[in-house]
Amino acid sequence: MDIKCRCRGECIKAPHEILKKMKSGYSPCERCAEWNFKKFTPLKEQLDLSQKIDWSWGRCKCGRRHLDVVMAHILKIMQEKGIKDEESTLREACIPMITPAYPLENVPYLQENSLVILSAEITSKCAERIFNDVPEVKGVLRGKLKNTVGIKISKSSPVLYELLAGCDMRCDLVQTPSGPLFIYKHQGEIHIEFPKPMSPKISAITNAMKKYVNPKVLDCTCGPGTLGIAALKEGASRVVFNDLWYPAALATTLNLNVNGFPVELSGQEHGLIASEENWDVYCLDITDLDSVLNEKFDLCLVDLFPGVEPKSFVEAVQDICKEVMVI
Repeated sequence: MDIKCRCRGECIKAPHEILKKMKSGYSPCERCAEWNFKKFTPLKEQLDLSQKIDWSWGRCKCGRRHLDVVMAHILKIMQEKGIKDEESTLREACIPMITPAYPLENVPYLQENSLVILSAEITSKCAERIFNDVPEVKGVLRGKLKNTVGIKISKSSPVLYELLAGCDMRCDLVQTPSGPLFIYKHQGEIHIEFPKPMSPKISAITNAMKKYVNPKVLDCTCGPGTLGIAALKEGASRVVFNDLWYPAALATTLNLNVNGFPVELSGQEHGLIASEENWDVYCLDITDLDSVLNEKFDLCLVDLFPGVEPKSFVEAVQDICKEVMVI
């Protein structure tokens, strides 16, 4: 399977490249300046916005800029375009999402193409200006954070964020007992998650799997594949991934590849989009799974969006699974 990003850029890195980059990570070098912008104080009270600002300031010779300086740069452009007023604060500018993302103890110093931003108010012209003028920004999305991306339940309308400039491919590093997973997604198509030092969901499924010897796992609402891939890493003999949202199922095939499980896409017969000896990836309504899967599973993972009632999901798979785990 071709694991190039659809923008044809070098957005998707091999795990060893990311781990190498993490050694220096988002920490400042010895020459990087310290910054102390106040998130809830208007930018005009912290910078003289009446003067033309050379936005190369704040960038160290190592190529990094403090996230607050980058956000100030973005906010200043939004003010110039009339999207934000003079009283706006850094907190009000946009949602910053670094890539690759992993838990950080301090505010990061960013290199080029390491930030995707989300704003409900941004325009196409402003997005292009930010993308062209702020080197750290690799993609600009328009949408509301409270609107969860994807399909919540069958027959509901899908929610997307609109990509206005650049590329929205991001990587989250998710820690598991077997080492980190590298989860890629086009952030305009897949729900946003913020990595934690150890995922409570992965801890829960790891403990559940201990009840079985080489368990077979059904990840029936798999999203970009995080939990099912973790189950494979933890010794599952077989995992079937499924998601009603095609971009999520496709992201799962990408993430299987990245994390050491090569996949070839199939012809999508009966909802099957990829198949290997130890795993399959489907894009089906959960109510159709039991008519397609001619096998039984030890454990079924049901990971739903907030506010979605799990009863119908549990009923749909309970006849083919010994244990259904709502996460």
